Amino acid sequence: MKSYVKFETPKEIAEKAYEAIQIAKDTGRVRKGTNEATKIIEKGEAVLIVIAEDVDPEEVVIHLPMLCDEKGIPYVYVPSKKDLGKSAGLEVGCAAIGIEKAGNASELVNEIVSKLKRPKQEAKEEQPAKVEEEKAEKPKKARKPRKKEGEGAEAEKAEEKKE
Repeated sequence: MKSYVKFETPKEIAEKAYEAIQIAKDTGRVRKGTNEATKIIEKGEAVLIVIAEDVDPEEVVIHLPMLCDEKGIPYVYVPSKKDLGKSAGLEVGCAAIGIEKAGNASELVNEIVSKLKRPKQEAKEEQPAKVEEEKAEKPKKARKPRKKEGEGAEAEKAEEKKE
């Protein structure tokens, strides 16, 4: 699994994603390519982002999952960029596709999104527990009291003279 792939997508969801792209291509609006997908994510107009798992170099799409998480946009991985491009009506492969308006595929997109939320919620519930454990383990360092203004070097010299 590539470094940018955060979770494994079941085959049935990947097939539904291909189908949703085909339907949305005809009845809605689909943005093809990483640059176009990035634009609609940043504008917050994306309904679903579909990312291919076999992209090389991976730097091409490595930013998409982080952007989607930041904007709260659902995304899904599919195994093949060739099949992703074919589902969008392209003769070549496509690293990422953004569904901007689902059209007749809105029910299918909603189904994909609802199935994706379950694994992510379980992962999020586990993470806060770990963070709390880490915080409890770290002991707090003792702090030295701050010196008031004018007490710096002058106060130390006065103490030395008294002794």
